[in-house]
Amino acid sequence: MFPEFRDLITELKGQDPHFSRLFHRHNELDQEIKNMEMGLVPAGDQAIEQLKKEKLHLKDQLYGILRKASMA
Repeated sequence: MFPEFRDLITELKGQDPHFSRLFHRHNELDQEIKNMEMGLVPAGDQAIEQLKKEKLHLKDQLYGILRKASMA
């Protein structure tokens, strides 16, 4: 996710607790979705779609923080 911001992501994860929480939750959701899609965790399509929407919302927030920090 966001390879162009790799160094900034590392920096923010260590310095910004809010960014770190969002990043961690995004990764948790990613794994949850993968597990559901592979059938390791039972879930309906609606549940998977809801998690994907939450993950996308987090990604948008992360991107906004990264853009703002990169311009500072």
